[in-house]
Amino acid sequence: MLKTFSLGGIHPAENKLSAGSPVEVLPIPAVVSVPVSQHIGAPGEPVVKKGDAVKVGQLIAKTTGFVSSNIHSPVSGIVDKVDEILDASGYKRKAIIIKTDGDVWDEHIDLSPELKRDITLSAEEIVKRIGEAGIVGLGGATFPAQVKLSPPPGKVCEVLIINGVECEPYLTSDHRLMLEKGEAMLVGVQILMKALNVNKAIIGIENNKKDAIAHIEKLAAGFTGITVQPLKVQYPQGGEKQLIDACINRQVPSGKLPIEVGAVVHNVGTAYAVYEAVQKNKPLVERIVTLTGLSVKKPGNYLVRIGTPISAIIEAAGGLPEDTGKIVGGGPMMGKALTSIEVPVTKGTSGILILPKKIASRGIVENCIRCSKCVSVCAMGLSPYLLMTLAEKAIWDMAEEEKIMDCIECGSCSYTCPSSRPLLDYIRLGKGKVGQIMRSRTK
Repeated sequence: MLKTFSLGGIHPAENKLSAGSPVEVLPIPAVVSVPVSQHIGAPGEPVVKKGDAVKVGQLIAKTTGFVSSNIHSPVSGIVDKVDEILDASGYKRKAIIIKTDGDVWDEHIDLSPELKRDITLSAEEIVKRIGEAGIVGLGGATFPAQVKLSPPPGKVCEVLIINGVECEPYLTSDHRLMLEKGEAMLVGVQILMKALNVNKAIIGIENNKKDAIAHIEKLAAGFTGITVQPLKVQYPQGGEKQLIDACINRQVPSGKLPIEVGAVVHNVGTAYAVYEAVQKNKPLVERIVTLTGLSVKKPGNYLVRIGTPISAIIEAAGGLPEDTGKIVGGGPMMGKALTSIEVPVTKGTSGILILPKKIASRGIVENCIRCSKCVSVCAMGLSPYLLMTLAEKAIWDMAEEEKIMDCIECGSCSYTCPSSRPLLDYIRLGKGKVGQIMRSRTK
């Protein structure tokens, strides 16, 4: 019997339309807009100015704190300006705008296709290199990778868990990465194991990716300590705490991190980026993005430079369908509607979903009928109907007591609600406010 997490969950229609589409390299755009904040934590501080010439891989914004990330130029060209642009959420954020001129890479980056298996750096050197390269979690959370590799005093990692689940309906970028870059990804896993000083790694992959499971299992036979764990198709299997539960049957306590149960979780895309950073000295300047939708002419997976406007990927996929009702950054469950197709690809952009009008609109919001479906599907054991009410009425102390901060924002509650209530919207609002209150206590 396939393993899965122990609480809640749903199984929405998958629509993995681009699963069979090999990764295509998207042409480099004439202009890129590179936000200095593409990660959880403090924004980067620009180290370039208008008129500066830059190469691909050159540092253009440096970290400003422990939880922060370097930003590197994804193109070669001239810095046009440092200005504010609209991000995927519709807010203005500082960005470095670069006009492209050729494709000249920093001379320290190894661009050869040769696989490098021998790991020569020490654990400390690996963590430092990953930090310098600006690697963040590529599963969507964008947590700076070097921070996860630096457990707090007294905490010891016993097992590394690699997330190859990709449970969001429609998205297939991780799937294609495992099929096309599996061996390099596994070297990346070994690098992470060395950094954490562990001898065991588990790669969790949902059973709807049988070709990826077979391929990675075959490759993993040549690596010591790495195993593949096929998992039941159950959303949100890719949640960090759900994946730990499924793979090693340990439950992360409320308000705690995975290291509390001896685990560290990284995404397969992160593992591959770590390989490129450590073995090839290549910073994070590009990533695979899925562009998909029921009406899209050419759903596919594209290797895209950071800062590329999303409109360029849409054009490569055959243009915007006439019946477009909504464009979502990410998948249909956790993604957010975009305000413009000119917003740039960032390190956290795993996919772009184009929804037709007939399924893009929400249902009419009706009264709660006390059916408790939202409670039964919540993978964190919360009461979403109550959290929405508390956020709606601004009862923040009770919202905190009811563990609103434990919500992983998977959207299962909103998906299953027969009254079309905007549960996740209000819970997100509540998390923002409660988080602000909690942070104010520590100042």
